[in-house]
Amino acid sequence: MSRVLGAIIAGGKSVRYGSPKALARFAGERLVDRVARALGEAADELVVIANDPALAAEIGLPWRADELTGIGSLAGLHAALRWAGERGCDGVLAAGADMPLLAAALLSRLRARGAEGWDAVLPESEGPRGLEPLCAYYALACITPIERATARGDARLIGFHDEVRVLRLPLAEVRSFGDPRILFTNINTTAEHAQLERLVLEGRA
Repeated sequence: MSRVLGAIIAGGKSVRYGSPKALARFAGERLVDRVARALGEAADELVVIANDPALAAEIGLPWRADELTGIGSLAGLHAALRWAGERGCDGVLAAGADMPLLAAALLSRLRARGAEGWDAVLPESEGPRGLEPLCAYYALACITPIERATARGDARLIGFHDEVRVLRLPLAEVRSFGDPRILFTNINTTAEHAQLERLVLEGRA
């Protein structure tokens, strides 16, 4: 049976938030703990990809920094995949550290579809990309295509997709796990934090 590493991508600098948002309290819990709980139900083990040792220590999970630099979240995904290979895993379930309403059942579905032989399984969404690359499954086969993409200056999280087998989980199926606008909400500012937390506390999210 395949093993999958759950990787929380927490390498961002939280510039717009003003402090490490992964540690911010949301409905009584740290944002990162909510992500870890959902991811932990779907993956075999949990790690964090972070570039700030102090932040990583606060999170309290095994951690590693990016190996590639200057390419944002793609570096975090690359580091997670490399680590997964070292730990004898077949792939990674990746999730952003600032997505407090992820559904464990959706993550499990992404993992299950990945086990069918796909290199990347991404849920469709109503966001600007139409896909959610930081709530997705990636096989180790993505490592070299990511490295080739970065070598040619393409740091997009979908910049390597032409070289791998990608499955898009249809939006209609994603909706069976919840409202995509809620599931994939990531928090970038304190105002967004307050608005989303209010919806949760009022039972509207």
